[in-house]
Amino acid sequence: MHQQDFFHQALIYLIAAVVSVPIAKRLGFGSVLGYLLAGMAIGPFVLGLIGTEGEDVMHFAEFGVVMMLFLIGLELKPNLLWQMRRSIFGLGGLQLLLTSAVIGGVAILLGQTTGAGIAIGLMLGLSSTAIVLQTLAEKGLIKQASGQASFSVLLFQDISVVPILALIPLLAVNISTGAASNQDDIRRIAGMEITGWVQVTLILLVISGIVVVGRYFARYIFRIIARTGLREIFTATALLLVIAISMAMDLVGLSPALGAFLAGVVLANNEYRHELEADIEPFKGLLLGLFFISVGASIDFKLLLGSPGMIFALLFGLIAIKFIILFILGKFFGIKGGQNTLFAFSLAQGGEFAFVLVSFSLENYVISPETSGILFLVVALSMAITPLLLLFNDRVIFPLVFRSENTQEHDQIKESGNELIIAGFGRFGVVMGRFLIANGLKATILDNNPDNIQVLRKFDFKVYYGDATRADLLASAGANEAKVLVVAVDDKQQSLKIVDLAKRNYPHLKILARATDMDHTYELMKRKVAGYNRDTFESSLNLGVQALTHLGYNNYQAHRLAQTFRQHNRKVIQELFHHHLDDEKKYLSETKKYASELEELLRTEKEERGHEQDCSWDVTSRREETQQLQKNGIK
Repeated sequence: MHQQDFFHQALIYLIAAVVSVPIAKRLGFGSVLGYLLAGMAIGPFVLGLIGTEGEDVMHFAEFGVVMMLFLIGLELKPNLLWQMRRSIFGLGGLQLLLTSAVIGGVAILLGQTTGAGIAIGLMLGLSSTAIVLQTLAEKGLIKQASGQASFSVLLFQDISVVPILALIPLLAVNISTGAASNQDDIRRIAGMEITGWVQVTLILLVISGIVVVGRYFARYIFRIIARTGLREIFTATALLLVIAISMAMDLVGLSPALGAFLAGVVLANNEYRHELEADIEPFKGLLLGLFFISVGASIDFKLLLGSPGMIFALLFGLIAIKFIILFILGKFFGIKGGQNTLFAFSLAQGGEFAFVLVSFSLENYVISPETSGILFLVVALSMAITPLLLLFNDRVIFPLVFRSENTQEHDQIKESGNELIIAGFGRFGVVMGRFLIANGLKATILDNNPDNIQVLRKFDFKVYYGDATRADLLASAGANEAKVLVVAVDDKQQSLKIVDLAKRNYPHLKILARATDMDHTYELMKRKVAGYNRDTFESSLNLGVQALTHLGYNNYQAHRLAQTFRQHNRKVIQELFHHHLDDEKKYLSETKKYASELEELLRTEKEERGHEQDCSWDVTSRREETQQLQKNGIK
């Protein structure tokens, strides 16, 4: 019967995830909100498909947070972690100190005791590692300023959990009954009572053991496992490593997540790092999804419906306090504009460790059962609302911030009469512009990114700030006298607006455009521009030529094959353009036909020997190849 209950619960969780997450992703809400909504739906307060066992599932699923921090640690080498010490201990420390002080003060003003206020401030000062890092990873923001700052704060919070757990018993209302009753738990390891100094010694020994094993023995262990050739044994070893380290850290009273992170950092230079990531990633994703579903299921809608005004006031008060403090600190630590609002919104919720601290505070008589129920609900709701806050930031706040940052007046364009105008001077436009300028051409260069212009001017590029989609700016740039307009912006819609504007007002201009993808290419063809090129096509093809030479093809042969591919691609684009407009099925079938035709064409090309009229090969590379052959004694 127990086995049937297990499969029944597993079926419910999986159906909820499979149904809700794709819908949430399709609506632009992200997977985290999908999991949370799934948990709310199947929880005891809505459909009632799962009951109190959801709390046990949450404790099990918290291991997903441990695995996530292990994987993050694998991406961070110790020297990089040392470089982040200012943001970890400076930004992270100030955030927790200020947030805890303000929230604790508010709690005391609302009638809590001083001890309860301090405990509430500390537990609500923490943010959700799981939700924040998962959401930022999905959006590809981990490497940006907001992502790095968020990670630093979360790491400091994880480090702080241990001293907070040690502090809570000291805040008990009745120390004789509260703190003493838990003293055995704090000082009891493997059934033995120990003193504080012995515990500190054990902590140092465990951490030293992790460092020594990770740096000096893990490589040999994984090498032995890899020689078996059994993927499942390597996966089992990776899981064993994470579980063993987490249990060891938990045994001596430290956070399992912090231990896993430390292990990941130690193994960051290991040659088996990528294999470890690939093996643990699926387990991490499933357990985190399970954790989010459990959080959603834990929301007590009866308490919410009983006192909705109070609960929502506390919820938005928590978010407002944390947002303001984070925003001010972000400004102080140099996080600019939209990155700072993203940073503040990302960490404005309560965290999963708050659930542990609320329960621990209740056990130690620091807070009352009524307060613990309200805190649990507020934290769960704040976690559930986080994806919506980030969506609000993306759709509303960030565009407003971006516009305010770019409200500076357009530059007065003092030069005119240049034959060439370049709109967009980013990574694509700079390379092309340098080539043309080096050939003695004078160009009027426009770009609408102030930060980019500031950097370019340091290198003596004369770039004007301005939006080339504006007719007056294009006119002042000398479009009447110019002969060629190069549209090199990276935004497809903006590119097409510039092309349409130039076609309408300056029909004499030859328009050359950067294409970002095939759809953009077809749109440019529809507008009959004088020339276009996909921004990654030539670089990809040139890298392919290098790959062929390393695989044994000579330079002439590789460049000849690339030229054949290039010519065939131009022909195919022209042919497919008409089908793209009229018939999607025909377009797909013709694409497959041309792919087969290309394979046959290249096969024939490799078999041919005579290319007397061909000049497409790389003379310099061929000369180097000949010199190398002569050096080896081959004439």
